[in-house]
Amino acid sequence: MTYKQTIEYLFSRLPMFSRIGAAAYKEDLTNTIKLCAYLGNPQTKFKSIHIAGTNGKGSVSHMLAAILHSAGYQTGLYTSPHLKDFRERIKCSGNNILEMVNEEFVIEFTERIKPLIEEIEPSFFEITVAMAFDFFEKQKVDIAIIEVGLGGRLDSTNIITPKLSVITNIGYDHMNILGDTLEKIAMEKAGIIKKNVPVVIGETTPETKSIFKAKANEENAEIHFAAEKRNVRDWRWENHELIAEVEMQHKTDHKIFHLDLPGIYQTKNILTVLEASTVLKNMNFELTDNAIKTGLQKTKKLTGLHGRWEMIYEHPRVILDVAHNEDGIKQLVSQIELTSFHKLHIITGMVKDKNIDSILSLLPRTAHYYFTQAAIPRALGADILNEKAAQFNLKGEIYSNVNAAVKQAMFNAHKDDLIVIAGSVFLIGEVNTSIH
Repeated sequence: MTYKQTIEYLFSRLPMFSRIGAAAYKEDLTNTIKLCAYLGNPQTKFKSIHIAGTNGKGSVSHMLAAILHSAGYQTGLYTSPHLKDFRERIKCSGNNILEMVNEEFVIEFTERIKPLIEEIEPSFFEITVAMAFDFFEKQKVDIAIIEVGLGGRLDSTNIITPKLSVITNIGYDHMNILGDTLEKIAMEKAGIIKKNVPVVIGETTPETKSIFKAKANEENAEIHFAAEKRNVRDWRWENHELIAEVEMQHKTDHKIFHLDLPGIYQTKNILTVLEASTVLKNMNFELTDNAIKTGLQKTKKLTGLHGRWEMIYEHPRVILDVAHNEDGIKQLVSQIELTSFHKLHIITGMVKDKNIDSILSLLPRTAHYYFTQAAIPRALGADILNEKAAQFNLKGEIYSNVNAAVKQAMFNAHKDDLIVIAGSVFLIGEVNTSIH
């Protein structure tokens, strides 16, 4: 098979959560265990860090990968979903950056495992996890950052025994699968906490903190609450960077970090990353202050992370952001409120299984809206989104696809206006970023 045929086979043959939703979610680890056993259990042959959370886990995964890579470690990175190219999910230290898995490996791996695919019919995600583990073993990585796909306890990635577990935060998302309270969702995420493996927790609420403490105690896992160790004393934007001044509790000296991910929500993620780095240093990972600063300043450049308050055009400013749940949209709205502009244009499309009403209730009513949809079965029709939005006094027009909406917004916008595209990861993935 060619690479194109291989990808078509994987997409069409296997249930894919990002396209069809909950029907693709497997509520146990049986298939992943069988796939990895077939491959000789590659996940046992490299060190790993496991990262879960409702929001921020992608940014934290990429930041940590950039830091470890900058420190000279052969670093693997597994994340999901991808925006444009399937190979974005699996990366490894290459020529000065983390490079995507090569097409030849994807073809060879799929051919090799095809008999088992035909026999057990795994999901798309189960296959990609096994592919990542096999690739990392073959690349002889020193350490791999493994991002949870959904939840934690029953996620396919949860067959690893990492050196460190990280949970960024808990919010309302995928409630049809993970539960309808923060406590239930926290229980699922806490499922990645392993016996005698330290865990770093980013943000907490009283109800989630007690769940993490109980689970860590049960597993004899040392627990570190990032927000109790440091805080961001001040921050500013300069030259498309976020500059954060971080102070440690009970210490007078402050450290300045430059981040090439400029979203203000990164002021929360950086605390999680710095605490995780401290725990790794205590395990004898050689992470110098310089490696940490370099990794944070060059995360996007080194790892290719996109869609986090990412500017793709300057006049008018066009911003991509993968915010797609309540907490993410709250952060996005906060960012918009701190941004200066003449008029606000919002291009949005969502998927059916989100809490649409709660998201729409958070969006600014003063914006002009462009309602559209991603080209996946899971997408909510733009006409339905428009009707729902009208109930919240959000006014705009319907567009058949995101690029038609972008074209119209660019035509409508004054050079000092702000155009924000958000609401679905899949929508962001379809944006033509070479705008003229």
